[in-house]
This record gives sequence, structure tokens and C-alpha cells, in this order.
Amino acid sequence: MSQTALATSTSAPAATAPGNTGGSAGGTAFTVLLSLSFCHLLNDMIQSLVPALYPILKANYALDFGQIGLITLAFQFTASLLQPLVGLVTDRRPMPYSLPVGMASTLVGLLVLSQASSYPVILMAAALIGIGSSVFHPESSRVARLASGGRFGLAQSLFQMGGNFGQAIGPLLAAFVVAPRGQGSVAWFSAAALLGMVVLFRVGGWYARNRQTAMPRGRRAGSGATVELPRKRVTFAIAVLVMLLFSKNVYTASLSSYYTFYLINRFGLSVQSAQVLLFVYLGAVVIGGLAGGAVGDKIGRLPVIWFSILGALPFTLALPYVGLVPTVVLTVVIGLIMSSSFSAILVYAQELLPGKVGLVAGLFFGLSFGLGGLGAAALGELADSIGIDAVYRLCSFLPFLGLLTALLPNVEGRAAPAWVTRLRRRG
Repeated sequence: MSQTALATSTSAPAATAPGNTGGSAGGTAFTVLLSLSFCHLLNDMIQSLVPALYPILKANYALDFGQIGLITLAFQFTASLLQPLVGLVTDRRPMPYSLPVGMASTLVGLLVLSQASSYPVILMAAALIGIGSSVFHPESSRVARLASGGRFGLAQSLFQMGGNFGQAIGPLLAAFVVAPRGQGSVAWFSAAALLGMVVLFRVGGWYARNRQTAMPRGRRAGSGATVELPRKRVTFAIAVLVMLLFSKNVYTASLSSYYTFYLINRFGLSVQSAQVLLFVYLGAVVIGGLAGGAVGDKIGRLPVIWFSILGALPFTLALPYVGLVPTVVLTVVIGLIMSSSFSAILVYAQELLPGKVGLVAGLFFGLSFGLGGLGAAALGELADSIGIDAVYRLCSFLPFLGLLTALLPNVEGRAAPAWVTRLRRRG
């Protein structure tokens, strides 16, 4: 990212801060947002090499599904444990240059993974990559909100789009670069981490110059939140959001971690063919994630949350019982629908807890990793016991938890649909 480009974004600091635009779109700093999205792409592309390497690691080290799940747990639990803490600390004391530090941890983990010769070292490498995520995501999310110009959902979606796309291309890189050349070729991707560190250093400079315009505690005009809630109601709403994330992330963990094995075991595909179809699914996740935030800015977060979880139910129920082509089609539809929820959930939670952008981002990114990691580990053990096909039949019922959205308060001041009002009264 050039100095000229950053200067364009910072020429009017008051315009780039959400608190000073009153929610107007004119001050959106797209150069900063796209830079963050690009770094998110690099970060998550590197991280996605871990699950994309599972078939190779399984064959090289004679691992079972339970051990594969523990690798996911080592990465995602580390990220889950540290992200809320990082967010809480940086809410009190912003650290603009922590962004390249997070990418550096990912770089070290990547290099260790490329040279790992035993299962414990693989776990350590996965944990280092998780630490990188724990530092990168909360502060990046804060900078995205600062650069949003009031378009909070769009900003988070653009940021998330990079991560989703990085996760999508990781399996392709593993299939066509790492698989033919072996585990050591993972080190080649250290160049991507170094590039990310350079860009994030420049973004950190923009953030350091503009952080005084960050939103203070309390709700601001244009935030979209017009309803103040008591602490118990907020706590209950956060608990509901956690359950919705559980539904979404455990199901998506079943696809991101075990979809290739499912395709290989059920349809006899090669590893490379299965990785390509995993890329197709993850590509749908990219599109759905971008759409969810933009739509949420226009119609509200709650309708998006409703649709993104409960709306996937018919397709998840059908998935375990169809052939190869319908399986590919259904996973694309599921990816489009389910991925639309995260930006809406994150922005909704930030409105519930104004002034705690880093804590909320760390908590919900951390929960996404943690729930996905726990889900992957549990599903791996279950797959060893009852088979991968049976796991997908059980997971197909998870979107039923989308009904819990009826319990969420309307903090945006928008009229709830009539059927939702009736459902709440019956509850």
C-alpha cells in the first residue's frame, strides 16, 4: 500500500471516523478497509493451510480423526482464549503496531509447521498460528469500524471477505503446491506473511494518527442503536448470540475440517479433487459473508441473523442423503446462507456493548475459533466411532437453534416481522 493511498484516506480525519460522520457513508476509508481485507486474506490463507494439510499429515504421521481434531483445537483454542483478552486490553490502550506483531507470530508458526517432524511439534505450530490470530483480529476489527464512516456492516463484511477468501484459496494452494512437493513447501508462504507485516505496519501508522477520533463510550448518532437495555438483558442477548454462533460454527467446522474426507470416503474422489470442491464451498462463504453485512446495514441485523442460520436448515437436512452433484450444490447454498451471519452478529453485539469494540470483536472472533475447534475435535472423535457419514446426519439438525433469534431484543429501533412477534408471545 502506497503512502499516497494512505494519505488519501487520512486527508480528512474527521470524515473517516464513525463518530464524526454521524453514520454517513461519505467518510468511509476504503483504502484502509481494503488493506485490512488484503491482510486478512493473507493471514487466513496461511491459517487455512493447517486444515488443508490434514490429509497429508494424516497419511505421513498415521493420525486418526481424533488427533486431526486436536490440531484444529490447538489452533482455535489458542485464538479463542487470547482474543477477548487482547480486545479488552486494547479497548483501554489501543496498540496500532500490534497488527504486524500478530502476523509475525503466524509467520513463525508457519515456518515451524513446515519443518515439524513429530505430532507435538505440529500442535505447537498450530498454537503459534492461533496466537497470531488472537492479536490480529480484535485490533483489525477496531480499525475497520474506525474506517467505516458509519457503514459498520459493510466495513466488517469487507474485512471478513478477505479472511473468507484466504480460507478459500488455502485448500487450492495445498492441493497444487503443498501436496505435490510435501510439507516443507509450506515455508514458501512465509513471503505472504512478510508482505502482510509490511502492509499492516502502514495501516498501524494510519490508525496511530486517527485513533483519537475513535468512538468514545456510549452510543453515538448514526450507530443504528436506539434502545438502551439493562445489563441482565444484554447478558442474556450475548448468551443467545453465543448459542447461534455454536450452531453456525460447529456445522461449518464439520465442512471445513472433514468435507474432504467425506467426499473421499463417500464418493471415492482424489485428494486434489476433494480440495477443489472444498474451495468451491469456501468461495460461496466469501460471497455470502460480503452480502450479509451490506444487507444488514439496509434492513437491520436481526433479519439477516434469522435467515443465515434457520434458513440453511432445509439444505443441511438434505445434504447427507444426496449424490455428488447435489452435494456440491447444497454445500454452496449452505455456505452462502450461513456465512452471511457473522458480520451481522458482530455489529449487533457491538451495539449491545457500546464502547467495547475490541472486547466484542475479540470475544466473537475468539468464540468462532473456539467453538469451531471444540466442534472439530468432538466431531473427529465421533467420526472415529460412528463414521463421517453419520456425523453429517447429526450435524444437519444444528440450524434448528436459529429459532433462538426470536429471543434477541430489537436494539435498532426497527419493527419486527409480525410472525416473529407472535413467536415471542407464544414463548
